[in-house]
Amino acid sequence: MIQRQQTLWLLLSAISCILSFSYPFYAGTILVNNIVTADKLHAGSNFFLAVLTGASILLSLCTIFLFKNRKLQLRLCFTGIAISVVTLVIYFAEMKAFASGSISLSCLFAFANVIGYVMAARGVWKDEKLVKSLDKLR
Repeated sequence: MIQRQQTLWLLLSAISCILSFSYPFYAGTILVNNIVTADKLHAGSNFFLAVLTGASILLSLCTIFLFKNRKLQLRLCFTGIAISVVTLVIYFAEMKAFASGSISLSCLFAFANVIGYVMAARGVWKDEKLVKSLDKLR
């Protein structure tokens, strides 16, 4: 299980989601009742971000243990990609609420989540292709 490269990519995805709760995606100032306050946008800032990021963590950790069912594992990787892209869209939509600010370097955790799922799906696809080619040889 751990020797498969998609397991490592799924672990990267889970770890990057966990770190996105702690580190901000965007830091800036926001206007609340004509008062300027400093604020940071991270996975726990918004209900939908928290739910989607938590679902992504659970999905990636559950997908790791489905190594015997590659078709289901591939479908769950595609579901993880969709969840990660929706999370990124929500991040960029929430950035518009800020008056000024900048994207933090730790926004790479959100992008690493997508990359982890894509690379894991690629690894599962290669495994499935290898198994199909070996079945043809029998």
